[in-house]
Amino acid sequence: MTHQAAGALDHLDDAAVLQHLEAANRSMSGDLLRDPVTLARGLDRTYRMRPHLRVIGEALGDVGRGLCPRLMIFTPPQVGKSTTVAEWFPFWWLCLFPTDRAAITSYGDDLALRRGKTIRGYVEEYGDEYDLHMQPGSGAMQDWQVTQGGGVRSVSVGKGLTGFDVNLLIIDDPHKDRADAESEASRRALHDWYSSTALKRLQPDRNAVVGIQTRWHPDDWAGRRLAEEGRIEEGGRWRVIHLPAVADSKFGTDPLGRQPGDPLPHPKIPTRDRRLLKAWWADMKRTSIVRDWHSLAQGDPQPAEGALVSEELLRMLRDTVTKVEPQKIAVAIDPSGGGRDVAGVIGGFFGDDQRVWITHDRSAAMSSADWSTAACRLAVETNAAVIYVEWNYGRDMCVLAIETSWKKLVDEGEIPADVLMPQIAPVRAKQGKLLRAEPVAQQMVQDKVRLRGVFTDLEREWATWMSTDPESPGRIDASCILVYGLLPEANKGAIVHAPLPQSPTSSASRQPPSSAGMYGRRIGK
Repeated sequence: MTHQAAGALDHLDDAAVLQHLEAANRSMSGDLLRDPVTLARGLDRTYRMRPHLRVIGEALGDVGRGLCPRLMIFTPPQVGKSTTVAEWFPFWWLCLFPTDRAAITSYGDDLALRRGKTIRGYVEEYGDEYDLHMQPGSGAMQDWQVTQGGGVRSVSVGKGLTGFDVNLLIIDDPHKDRADAESEASRRALHDWYSSTALKRLQPDRNAVVGIQTRWHPDDWAGRRLAEEGRIEEGGRWRVIHLPAVADSKFGTDPLGRQPGDPLPHPKIPTRDRRLLKAWWADMKRTSIVRDWHSLAQGDPQPAEGALVSEELLRMLRDTVTKVEPQKIAVAIDPSGGGRDVAGVIGGFFGDDQRVWITHDRSAAMSSADWSTAACRLAVETNAAVIYVEWNYGRDMCVLAIETSWKKLVDEGEIPADVLMPQIAPVRAKQGKLLRAEPVAQQMVQDKVRLRGVFTDLEREWATWMSTDPESPGRIDASCILVYGLLPEANKGAIVHAPLPQSPTSSASRQPPSSAGMYGRRIGK
């Protein structure tokens, strides 16, 4: 064979290899378009994949395929939600539908514009693989186009969409903060804009709306949509991906299959490091006021008015510095209804200052075996003399469960055999949750009850629960049983309306709380 012929064959081989590589590259590029998260992970090595982002990505893929044209996603801040939904998702959409127009909206122009610039950067850096190119002369950052006719407009909610056709509408944090969400005028303006302007720009050939936000208020943008249009599983229109920082059975089946109490993954924490994940969310909970924790982290907006006591009162009742000698230490139980409702397990004592001090909250969604075991362990930990149970509901069942758990812990060696089981004493509380809670709320007003620390979940129930709520407030019930057991006179009368005071009546004599010295006589936290 001549050198010329051999060179020709080499050239043909090179051409075949190049053709094969180009085909493989096209195939790989096509595979990346399975959903926005797959695309982000394939193109950006800094994008950190986590299980919750996979769930979000699959849901967004369903939106693109027309399977759920209305989607809401609730997660805590800083877990990759906005980057995925408000940046990678519109780019992915344009790769599939380059003639479509996307609108990125937020509470302010700056945030929306920042999202739009990022999407444009993706087009400029990665668009060639998907035949996606910027339209020459399309220099405006707020409103730009690609050569096929599609593009992105970035505006604040309330303006900027008139005359702009929309196939994909992204609502990214429509409320600036709690104050904005709690303003009735601000909410009304947002609802009016969404109804009269945003929805009217959607196109009949293909349209989708995806919302991500902090749930600041029951009637915020998401709350109003769900109230008026409903969830898919209830026969409504909206699919909801709800991923709280800490899984809670009150929200139904967790999208990640987590059990109550399990932490949400975080892009900057290894998924398998449960200890660090729990510590991260616990720190956020500890450093947030009750309503902020439930809005920001749990996606569970709480009402500000109409509850038993105010948040301000509960903050003032926190006291970790006053020296007090326990006169009687107790644990109180409100049993759960089969493991789904929260079982209340509260510890505390009656002090020589004639106050009830709440010291422990071990409440959780538990079975009877679990809450009775938790109560026994807390009784040993605090050296409790008595375990209070409710006379009105399941008294015999409670006594049997506690006795069984105590014997099991003794048999297993966790409780020494010479440690006597505390007395099990029934408390006859008033019928009706509101009637039994109101007298205890009054004791708080009169500074007869204090908190030996910060109890976020317990305080949330007291500051937000209303008599019309369907959820059984296990922590409220258990703390009422504790107060009634240790301070029987609290159970003698009820007031007509739940108080909403600003401070305890004897707060002037209080020292400000600090982190030092939880007890005059030490009892474990």
